[in-house]
Amino acid sequence: MGIRGRAARLGCAVTAAALAAVMGITACGPTGSGTDRPRHGKTKKVKTKAAGAGAGTVLTAGRGQPAGPGGACVFVKPDGAQKFGHVGWGFRIAGTKRWEYGAVENPTNKLYTPPGGDIGAWHAQGSYDRMLDDMARDAYYPGKSTHPYSRYRCTSSSTSDVRAARRMIRTVEGRGFLVGVDPRTGELTSRDCLDATYDVLKAYRTEDLTPAPRLYIPNVWVETLVTWSDGRLTRR
Repeated sequence: MGIRGRAARLGCAVTAAALAAVMGITACGPTGSGTDRPRHGKTKKVKTKAAGAGAGTVLTAGRGQPAGPGGACVFVKPDGAQKFGHVGWGFRIAGTKRWEYGAVENPTNKLYTPPGGDIGAWHAQGSYDRMLDDMARDAYYPGKSTHPYSRYRCTSSSTSDVRAARRMIRTVEGRGFLVGVDPRTGELTSRDCLDATYDVLKAYRTEDLTPAPRLYIPNVWVETLVTWSDGRLTRR
């Protein structure tokens, strides 16, 4: 996602992320002291909001839905990963009031997990309100989360591709986790929570999705979503 329109800021962000990897600071990992889990309170109205309730259902890969108008959300843990931030994703299933959402949580806090390893990847389905509640409570986090989701940004989209997004979910859940030098290629790159979120929402064909270069900082990227709504997930 976007680079705030300034190449200098992009360079600083990428450099900071690379240095973080070298120093052992893992983006998208649980760091810091534990806190009570929050639940969402009043938030700014989101134009993509879907009505109705419904229990969340953890999903395995399923058949896609036809392309059409939809919506997307990004969920944020601003204090995650030594305050570099952590993000997850959500998108509306075209023609319904249902949403799919998930994240790569990296609960082991390792800089590298090979493909097929445990990276804390999950995804689920439910109503819009159920999605907010699940994300606010870290309902599917594999263990105790030290920095729950506390912010979300959403947008409507005249285009969507649920089928492609679901294929990408399978890809990101199986490709492992990396922040730093890829042992297979020697390349300095990443396959972290931001890469997973961006790749899924890009495959979904989300409008106004700004680029997210490899090794970019999640908290910096979130601020580039200037046309998206901005809401808070607050503790009870």
